[in-house]
Amino acid sequence: MGLLEGRVALITGGAQGIGLAIAQRFSDEGAQVVIADMREDAAVEAAGTLSGEATGVRANVTDPEDVTGMFEHAIEAFGRVDVLVNNAGITRDASLKNMTLEEFEQVIDVHLKGTWLGLKEGLARMKAQGEGGSMINMSSISGKVGNFGQSNYAAAKAGIVGMTKSVAREAARANIRVNAIQPGLIATEMTAAMPKEAYEAAEKAIPLGRAGQPDEIAKVALFLASDLSSYCTGITIEVAGGRHM
Repeated sequence: MGLLEGRVALITGGAQGIGLAIAQRFSDEGAQVVIADMREDAAVEAAGTLSGEATGVRANVTDPEDVTGMFEHAIEAFGRVDVLVNNAGITRDASLKNMTLEEFEQVIDVHLKGTWLGLKEGLARMKAQGEGGSMINMSSISGKVGNFGQSNYAAAKAGIVGMTKSVAREAARANIRVNAIQPGLIATEMTAAMPKEAYEAAEKAIPLGRAGQPDEIAKVALFLASDLSSYCTGITIEVAGGRHM
């Protein structure tokens, strides 16, 4: 039996990159998976690539009705939700001088508001089920150290760490664990868009000497989703190859 056999996992931003790697790993470990993404066609297509039962649904994580809808879709498909991964994210990088208020608000809304809405709905649903659960929030090493041109992103990702700890305290009495992951430089479409010089400089700063792979984040998410981490809540795990240790 897989580590997530008999469990249902809902993953936001799951149609590509780290989200899809998590969906694939969870599916391989026996979970029934729901991929939520802004692009319904991409979510459905991604669900079709998984090894086990899976479904895709459109969801804008900043819209409360969409967040409720993705949970209802999961429950209609598989009867419950045991694991939530708040992974959806965007970047709108610019120096503070050049960043617009709209760019600041977009990033804050997707990361902070989106995570908050997911946690709020997830906590209510898991409490009603009465069998505990696991909620995993995607932060970033940028939330620990800050990056040039990411005052919006770093603020949001740092906020997710504080939010994780607060909700973990509220959820613990229902045996619902809430944890966070801080990826470093991971080889995804998002980082592929970085200027070559910036990417190479970032790699040189990593003690392990390379960028990480999406599945290396997925394996840590599996740990947090499964009973392997049954006594872990309110923690943030850095997965950054030693960068900024």
